Amino acid sequence: MLTSKVAKRYAQGLLDFTNESGQTATVFSEMKDVVKIMSESEDLNKFFFTPYIDSKKKVEVAKEIFKGLSVSSQNLITLVIKQGRENQLKNIAQEFINKVEDINGVQRITLTTATQLSKENLDEILRSTNLVNTNSNFDLKVNVKPEILGGYILRVGDQQVDASVKSKLNSIKKDFQLN
Repeated sequence: MLTSKVAKRYAQGLLDFTNESGQTATVFSEMKDVVKIMSESEDLNKFFFTPYIDSKKKVEVAKEIFKGLSVSSQNLITLVIKQGRENQLKNIAQEFINKVEDINGVQRITLTTATQLSKENLDEILRSTNLVNTNSNFDLKVNVKPEILGGYILRVGDQQVDASVKSKLNSIKKDFQLN
């Protein structure tokens, strides 16, 4: 997923501030909560994305929803809304999380499979590639997409291994068309 320049800039500003104030760990966990809330609440997203609701009302609602967060996190959310960037709030929070994880050396891994896999199968796939350092920290996200038919697509950072049945069938199809 491409992250907007806006999200990257706000996240970097927040990271710089939290590093200076020593609040990175606190804000890191709070930004995970923000991403979770924004991902789970379709109504909240619709509310924030509605252009005819003024920013004062959006700030009021955000303060009520995120009242358990630290002052720094609440100030960021208020700033984002007042600047008319509330549609980027989830992306900003996710980008902040990514930046902190990069600093801490956490690998972000996305594994796409046709069906749900057992823990043993997941471990075997991760061990079978040299892209994943299984001795270090990593964040594994598993997506189930039946349309790949079988196999898996493993993405680590900006590198990808496509061992899906769908891509192999497409490759065979291309070979037949060329001959």
